[in-house]
Amino acid sequence: MTKGNLVPAEFVERRILSIRGQNVIIDSDLAELYGVETKRLNEQVKRNKDRFPEDFVFQITPDEFDNLKSQSATSSSKHGGRRTPPLAFTEHGALMAANVLRSERAIEMSVFVIRAFVRLRGIISSQGEMLRKLEELEDKVGEHDEALRSIVTAIRQLMAPNAKTPKIGFEAEDAGNPKDCQ
Repeated sequence: MTKGNLVPAEFVERRILSIRGQNVIIDSDLAELYGVETKRLNEQVKRNKDRFPEDFVFQITPDEFDNLKSQSATSSSKHGGRRTPPLAFTEHGALMAANVLRSERAIEMSVFVIRAFVRLRGIISSQGEMLRKLEELEDKVGEHDEALRSIVTAIRQLMAPNAKTPKIGFEAEDAGNPKDCQ
């Protein structure tokens, strides 16, 4: 990490992942930040199940775990790495974990973890707003393009040599020779 107890915000932010549409931090990363072993963190979660509902922490599926291993350099069980899929802690779960661990380091680091979650939520929110505005702009341009296409089509039809253009004026019935009218 860094000297002393300071941890750069980027260090925490890089450990927040999106799984099942939620921003989470994996148990081993949270344990490292809180200065405890992963085993101890998971023991405290099991001992305090009533404090960790599914919206605070959930077990990652084997498929999600395989995907996680392929995206990061997580070691496999063949090489002494984890043998079971990790727990994933949401923002609230990370805060609750700091409370049940009751260590000074965990409480101190929970502030950084929560700030990282909040910052990430702000970034996602601003990206969502930009995406919405872009879609509105595309809709407006799309409508405009359609109007331009219909105008160009009408002009081309008028310019076509075989175009049946309506005659201007009126046609008189054949009244014969004008001299006969006298």
